[in-house]
Amino acid sequence: MPRSTNRPMVPTRGLADFARMDAMTEAEVEATAPEELPFFPDDFWKDAVMVFPEGKTALSLRLDSDVFDWFRAQGPGYQTRMNAVLRAYYLEMLRRTQPTR
Repeated sequence: MPRSTNRPMVPTRGLADFARMDAMTEAEVEATAPEELPFFPDDFWKDAVMVFPEGKTALSLRLDSDVFDWFRAQGPGYQTRMNAVLRAYYLEMLRRTQPTR
């Protein structure tokens, strides 16, 4: 099978070359998938709903040093994980304050 590019197919974290991906065959795209990625059934995405994230707010925030250091030590994406923890707390508090039906 001829390759669409001469560059090696190596995923680059956080960067996507959409023009290159569009030029690839389905087999070439599948060859770049990690081994642990399961092969989903054809109807896996049939009920999927497109969700657009709300905008982010840039702010200055004071955190306990040990809390910040722990999150940062987890590696790239630590701010996203901090946001996820805050969102989980926020959603739980909303759930607790909603009247039960």
